[in-house]
Amino acid sequence: DLVNGSSASVTTFISLQPVEATDDAFWDQFWADTATSVQDVFALVPAAEIRAVREESPSNLATLCYKAVEKLVQGAESGCHTEKERQIVLNCCRLLTRILPYIFEDPDWRGFFWSTVPGAGRGGGDEDDENARPLAESLLLAVTDLLFCPDFTVQSHRRSTVDTAEDIHSIDSCEYIWEAGVGFAHSPQPNYIHDLNRTELLKLLLTCFSEAMYLPPSSDSSNTNPWVQFFCSTENRHALPLFTSLLNIVCAYDPVGYGIPYNHLLFSDYREPLVEEAAQVLIVTLDYDSSTSSSPTVDGTTTGTAMDDVDPPGPDNLFVNYLSRIHREEDFQFILKGMARLLSNPLVQTYLPNSAKKIQFHQELLVLFWKLCDFNKKFLFFVLKSSDVLDILVPILYFLNDARADQSRVGLMHIGVFILLLLSGERNFGVRLNKPYSVRVPMDIPVFTGTHADLLIIVFHKIITSGHQRLQPLFDCLLTIIVNVSPYLKSLSMVAANKLLHLLEAFSTTWFLFSAVQNHHLVFFLLEVFNNIIQYQFDGNSNLVYAVIRKRNVFHQLANLPTDSQSIQKGLQRKKKTPEPISRTNSQDGMSMEGSRPAAPAEPGTLKTSLVATPGIDKLTEKSQVSEDGTMRSLEPEASQLSPEGNPPTALGDGEPWSGEASHSRRDRRRLSSASSSGQWTPTPDWVMSWKSKLPLQTIMRLLQVLVPQVEKICIDKGLTDESEILKFLQHGTLVGLLPVPHPILIRKYQANSGTAMWFRTYMWGVIYLRNVDPPIWYDTDVKLFEIQRV
Repeated sequence: DLVNGSSASVTTFISLQPVEATDDAFWDQFWADTATSVQDVFALVPAAEIRAVREESPSNLATLCYKAVEKLVQGAESGCHTEKERQIVLNCCRLLTRILPYIFEDPDWRGFFWSTVPGAGRGGGDEDDENARPLAESLLLAVTDLLFCPDFTVQSHRRSTVDTAEDIHSIDSCEYIWEAGVGFAHSPQPNYIHDLNRTELLKLLLTCFSEAMYLPPSSDSSNTNPWVQFFCSTENRHALPLFTSLLNIVCAYDPVGYGIPYNHLLFSDYREPLVEEAAQVLIVTLDYDSSTSSSPTVDGTTTGTAMDDVDPPGPDNLFVNYLSRIHREEDFQFILKGMARLLSNPLVQTYLPNSAKKIQFHQELLVLFWKLCDFNKKFLFFVLKSSDVLDILVPILYFLNDARADQSRVGLMHIGVFILLLLSGERNFGVRLNKPYSVRVPMDIPVFTGTHADLLIIVFHKIITSGHQRLQPLFDCLLTIIVNVSPYLKSLSMVAANKLLHLLEAFSTTWFLFSAVQNHHLVFFLLEVFNNIIQYQFDGNSNLVYAVIRKRNVFHQLANLPTDSQSIQKGLQRKKKTPEPISRTNSQDGMSMEGSRPAAPAEPGTLKTSLVATPGIDKLTEKSQVSEDGTMRSLEPEASQLSPEGNPPTALGDGEPWSGEASHSRRDRRRLSSASSSGQWTPTPDWVMSWKSKLPLQTIMRLLQVLVPQVEKICIDKGLTDESEILKFLQHGTLVGLLPVPHPILIRKYQANSGTAMWFRTYMWGVIYLRNVDPPIWYDTDVKLFEIQRV
């Protein structure tokens, strides 16, 4: 039995004395023409045996790796024309995918692939050992050649008989791009064998890049991944066609296919595993810290980043460089449409349950979308200039709402919020939100008639009021997004207006305000939202104005907040019965949307990976002022950091500390639920006075002063109890000349920083670790970049 044969050979290889590298009969049995699958290789080569060989017989492990790479190089050289050669290449691929993680987990072995193997001249011509390439480079170059190997991974362009087979060195791989899309118009005939072979090779690439998982997180951005660095360098002659192939394969994929219900149950989709693998390889190659990049130009000075107005040479990473230089409208359209189609896929409601295929790789897509917006500003502006941005917004809000109760998906919550923070820094995003929301995605939120802005506010309210504790660090970000878009919101629905007031009511209770040093910042954000809407969009917002009038006591209580010690202590004792600052009852607005299910917590036993802390909102954003002509200018950071409502540190929840720098001093006082346990910090009258005097209440107080007597007079004169009459009056009212001079619009724009770059690295590798379960490439190896926890 061949399979048992390979199993026996592995055992022999472990128990024997060192075997000579020249003993081809012995080594060939590892990849001889036994047709095994990657799952077989994982079953036949147990972790314990790989580790035993690493410790007991290191020369054998070294020879095995070197021999396997040599076979891949030979396969790439020959062009894999025979079935036997292809089988050998695939078996070597699977074996290396199995072994590499165990080489990375041992610091003594980590440099092995970057050394040259003595005596490696045998297969590689007559060069001396000094000129020999490190094993890692030979491996990566062989894999890239194999990814454009006619009749193995791409369609041959010749009527091939074996004699006229194409020479791998003379082909122009740009003619063999895998899919039409960016920079390539020809869509090759799908071939499931090619898809399977590409998937195996990409899996090996991803495994090579995964050395990053075995190094602890560090904020040092010079900590580049040598595998990715070489793969994305000019040494890789296939870099451009590979980048294009990966991007196009992802963006062109349509999981619903021919629209036949249940088609995914009738025949296998060989494209989906390839698309997932392509998305994962793509985001790993784009792991690049744009905040610190400065590329030397021709005259030796340095430029900022690849997104400057003039096109600098860009980073050494060609994948980042190519991504930042995409500029044709039709390419942007293709990318955006593809992303929107795939992100919306899990939301598609069909009359037949489970009849449409649901994809699972939305987290990789969100990271890719983030990279596109971060590295290519032209793409970001293209996205914002059409209402297609809403096709990205709605799925993100769906994922946020769906994951809010699930501890294992806290990373997904963060990336969704980061993307919305980035988009909200641009005026066009706020303007686009005024489009009516008519598609009915099944979400357990109150039914409302209104715009996409209403949807955003209602979902954010739901996250804050009924998400789990570890989402508290995101409250600042959520409210910053609402502040950024608020000057452009033409008419909020009554449901959304009530939600905003409910948040203010909850955040302005004395218990919440006095129980942590930064809680009052949330009130500043909400007041800024009300001020922006009243000052810039008063005319269409009678619902919000009416809600403010109804809840006027909240504003009066804030204006009259007590500042003496006794009242502060009393406020702290008046803690709610629930530990959260906000009640968790379901919305008072009754009916939820059709087809919705409540957000469910993670199944017990679900694995999750830990995340590093992300910077506070002050590090994450920089303040810009919008001039009257709509242009923005950056504000001096020194001045704005002095004011407490300026750049607040964040509310820290029950999870890890949020801000990288000041985490130690804050860690002690981070449990909002028990103010008394934080003995280190207690609220003082001076502290309350310091921010109470800056509460921006003037505009709202003036509005109440003018409108409340008028509304009360109408009610008395007409004996009204009917809301609609009051709303009609407010719609026709005006406050021109009565309100204080409008304040300048402040936008807090996301700014790239090494803290988020590190966060993305741990998040991305955590997702890849958890998603690769068949075969489980990294399970049970000693990863250092994150911790694996069971929920």
